[in-house]
Amino acid sequence: MALGGFLGVTGIPVPLVEVGIALSVIALGVIVAFSVKAPVAVAKGVVGLFAIFHGHAHGSEMPLDVYGLEYGIGFMLATAVLHAVGLIVGMSSKALGNNVYRVAGGLASVAGIAILLGYI
Repeated sequence: MALGGFLGVTGIPVPLVEVGIALSVIALGVIVAFSVKAPVAVAKGVVGLFAIFHGHAHGSEMPLDVYGLEYGIGFMLATAVLHAVGLIVGMSSKALGNNVYRVAGGLASVAGIAILLGYI
């Protein structure tokens, strides 16, 4: 995300940012829905690629009256908190049964398709 944020703040274009974000929601939702197990290196690569799109969106939307470093730290910390909450919710839902966990992944994919098609 930091790399994408830097690119966004400096005005370096990343093509298809919104499409990349929508595809990340779809892909990661499918991974959860179907309990896909990937090698750690592959998972890191996929997440890292999608993080560039998300970071670029944050960086390119930085308000003009804020300090870039503080802004970047803020959006990365907020993202870390959201991921922590997601892990807690995911672990809790998995305790309720695999179906709840997998349905949530499917719903995330549907939301990603809605984003991609411009409904959200």
